[in-house]
Amino acid sequence: MGIKEKYNQWLEFADEETKNELLSLSDEKEIEDRFYKDLAFGTGGLRGIMGAGSNRMNKYTVGKATLGLARYLKSKYEGEISVAIACDSRLNSKAFLWDAAQVFASQGIKVYAHLWIVPVPVLSFTTRYLGCTAGVMITASHNPKEYNGYKVYDEKGCQLCTEDAKDALSFIDEITDYSSIYKDDETAQTYLENGLIEGIGEKELDAFIDEVRKQSLYEAPSNLKIVYTPLHGTGNIPVRRVLEGMDVTVVKEQEEPDGNFTTVRSPNPEEKDALTIAIDTAKKIDADLVLGTDPDCDRVGIAVKDGDDYVLFTGNQTGALLVKFVLEMKKAQLNEKSTLIKTIVTSELGANIGRKYGLQIEETLTGFKFIGDKINKYEQSGEQEFVIGYEESYGYLVGTHARDKDAVVSSMLICQMAAWYKNQGKTLVDGLNEIYDEYGYYLDSLDSFVLKGKDGAQKILDLMTYFRNTGKALFDGIEEIIDFSTGIRDLPKENVLKYIWNDGSWMAVRPSGTEPKIKVYYSIVDPDKSHAQERLSLIREKISDIING
Repeated sequence: MGIKEKYNQWLEFADEETKNELLSLSDEKEIEDRFYKDLAFGTGGLRGIMGAGSNRMNKYTVGKATLGLARYLKSKYEGEISVAIACDSRLNSKAFLWDAAQVFASQGIKVYAHLWIVPVPVLSFTTRYLGCTAGVMITASHNPKEYNGYKVYDEKGCQLCTEDAKDALSFIDEITDYSSIYKDDETAQTYLENGLIEGIGEKELDAFIDEVRKQSLYEAPSNLKIVYTPLHGTGNIPVRRVLEGMDVTVVKEQEEPDGNFTTVRSPNPEEKDALTIAIDTAKKIDADLVLGTDPDCDRVGIAVKDGDDYVLFTGNQTGALLVKFVLEMKKAQLNEKSTLIKTIVTSELGANIGRKYGLQIEETLTGFKFIGDKINKYEQSGEQEFVIGYEESYGYLVGTHARDKDAVVSSMLICQMAAWYKNQGKTLVDGLNEIYDEYGYYLDSLDSFVLKGKDGAQKILDLMTYFRNTGKALFDGIEEIIDFSTGIRDLPKENVLKYIWNDGSWMAVRPSGTEPKIKVYYSIVDPDKSHAQERLSLIREKISDIING
């Protein structure tokens, strides 16, 4: 079906609000972008800009995904099927939650719906805690305010991995008639009244907090001062609960849920300006540590007082520090089964620390679902024991209460780690420098290039072809190129290229699975910090010329 045909089809079946939005469109490129494809599952499930159209997040694309998922679950499982569902603080998240709940219930599937916004790890936990067949989280994580998304979890609380995602997607793709999705006359309210949808929340959050507290590693008294911002998201209540007893100041301007994220350009703790207000607050009270969680509270960024200013840490730096802290605190419990899991685009620094403590190191593709899948396999086989997992994009997990990254447990451990260092007369900056002194200096960075629309999607494909064809000629000194699309070790095939230099430095290129971007990761290993920075600048400049040229 052509773009214009799809557009006209939507005008026939859609509700008045959707029709009016479509009729207001006059830009042909905008219509093309909304209809040239159906919104697809990527690294983090379904995610896209909100609005009318098959390539947008709206009640119909949410309904299609839900109906397809319901049919997939009914084909795979016998007996009673149940789904836990939750949402974050984004615009339309609650509406999408009830849209999805209504569709599940219309298919005879029992729904446990969180009545209040909660973090991603709470939904992951809830799915296992209630013994559900699957879980759904309405969230677009750290994306800009225009986005929303739909993450799907299996009965273990792990996001659907490659084969399960393909199977579910086949059922979703079979649905071409959007007008049939909401044919059922019953509403979500009716299903609530007859018990097919059940509201949940308080008991499940309490149980989650109890499990997080079991991961506590250091509770000695300290005069550590913390500034925390939930960035208008779901972290406010759970993070403050696990930090009870510590000196925590919450950023008032960003405390309340706000899907417009009015105080930040983007609610992404990976970006410097997301923590600007928190750092300003920290300066006023002379705080030691700034902590910021993203809207669905699965990522956490930090800034640390260093002299008269505050230093922002990368995900790799925080990850390396957490590895050192967790392993030092758990030293007596480690054994030959103890394992650290990281992604293929995460620095080797944390892995090298793990190796020194005798840990096994495993690598996964980008996406925390692959780390969660490893945890599930360890539980089944008993051959390995999960200690810590993390990725460069500010996501960490200690404990197996969730099968996704968890900024609640991470926030607790980061604050305990900072207190541990402070009681030694040190800051986290000092701790990081000690790691560099022992393991060498690692300079890690990430560039994301936004390429929107149908033309942008084609350019991303063309760029990946260019990088593959150029090979080792891209830079001097490249010793090895790993093309993960060919299938490496036991990893699923993925469109990722990793260039490794003869000194251990590397660069990786991959299309984003959640946004119209091509991402380039850099990790420079060099004993001289200024030389590493100079080398990184030259590499980034060349890559920018290639992608923007």
